[in-house]
Amino acid sequence: VSPAAFRSMRMNIQLLEMSASCLLACAATVTLLFSLSFGRTEVIDNTLNPDFVRKYILDYFFEEKQNLRFDIRLEKPLGGIPGKKCGTVILTAEELGNCRDCATMQFCANKLDKKDFFGRSDPFMVFYRSNEDGTFTICHKTEVVKNTLNPVWQPFSIPVRALCNGDFDRTIKVEVYDWDRDGSHDFIGEFTTSFKDLSRGQSQFNVYEVRTEVFRHVNLLSFSVESEHTFLDYIKSTSLHYMNPYQMNAYAMALKAVGEIIQDYDSDKMFPALGFGAKLPPDGRVSHEFPLNGNVENPYCNGMEGILEAYHQSLKTVQLYGPTNFAPVVNHVARYAAAVQDGSQYFILLIITDGVISDMAQTKEAIVNAAKLPMSIIIVGVGQAEFDAMVELDGDDIRISSRGKLAERDIVQFVPFRDYMDRTGNHVLSMARLAKDVLAEIPDQLISYMKSRGIKPNQTPLDSSPTGQTPPTGL
Repeated sequence: VSPAAFRSMRMNIQLLEMSASCLLACAATVTLLFSLSFGRTEVIDNTLNPDFVRKYILDYFFEEKQNLRFDIRLEKPLGGIPGKKCGTVILTAEELGNCRDCATMQFCANKLDKKDFFGRSDPFMVFYRSNEDGTFTICHKTEVVKNTLNPVWQPFSIPVRALCNGDFDRTIKVEVYDWDRDGSHDFIGEFTTSFKDLSRGQSQFNVYEVRTEVFRHVNLLSFSVESEHTFLDYIKSTSLHYMNPYQMNAYAMALKAVGEIIQDYDSDKMFPALGFGAKLPPDGRVSHEFPLNGNVENPYCNGMEGILEAYHQSLKTVQLYGPTNFAPVVNHVARYAAAVQDGSQYFILLIITDGVISDMAQTKEAIVNAAKLPMSIIIVGVGQAEFDAMVELDGDDIRISSRGKLAERDIVQFVPFRDYMDRTGNHVLSMARLAKDVLAEIPDQLISYMKSRGIKPNQTPLDSSPTGQTPPTGL
């Protein structure tokens, strides 16, 4: 594998798992070595048919030829005729599931078969996971418990994707052997199970019959599952507002995606930007309607760059705090829209949220009241939360109502940003997709308002504001 190809393999996200078994012409100690010292198997003594447990994860590119070299290392060199076939290396590969859980379990057995002439048995278990083609691949070996027919094996942990590749119904085969020093281990019996069955824990469902001449039993003593955490899990921030120095967070991307398009329809490109759900300095007062730039008298920001700068600065000064109320900002914009209903201005409120809302009833009432005004509301959901409340506010299927009163128009458009994230990490493409969908309904919403008020194009005054007053900026 060339160095360039090796680097690209590590960068890809599609993974393959590989295991190997090897047939040799004589008994020897065997290891398997990937080219460029990618990995080395464990050593297996005194066997012609080693079945290696250790796996290797490789990044796979469909469009590239990826050559791998396998070296067989022996403690003693093989004799024989040069060039003569000395055995076969068998590889199995499967695409890994996106499962990061790790299972920990413990087993015991009762009254196993006596296989040793001068003693009892030295039992150990071998676990195999089933492959997509119906074959089995070894995935774990327990330790050997010496000289007993009632072994209690030590608890062991194994990644769930190694055990069943994240498929909880996939068959897991377990074989029980009596260990022999010469490698010719005696077969005691076997049974099958699944991750789904094991997850029931110690119960009657996890008492397995190991059948030889008579029935023996293997019992599951304990079973637990926990998520495996990576290095990045520990160092990354859990806040959706986290400011990565190398890329925008979801809030900033949503702002930029939508704002850069609608700002071109505004004459002076000055926009009021408000935050909600935070404690404000210096007294820690909780606010649901505060200017991001900190200026109560003039909350306007110059274009999208000004909004983003105010947003970043506000994160350094305010403390994010619940509850999360939408109604105040909806009513804030509605007050501006109510003052200009002659068609000269149309207002768009962009709300970016993680899905939590504490004043659902008040927000629905505010939206119903705003539906008769020249305004639209765009809600972009960020993060992985459920957005059921936002879907209800959208009103595409059922028109939103409050206190028995239906909204005059559908003025809310909701989209979850995660549905538009490009899998390749192309944020420009993600933002373009988002903007296209969230703005798609705005023209029809504007037209529906104008028609309902009998307003025709080019019949609105250029400046309807009283002398000496600056009209509130909208679309």
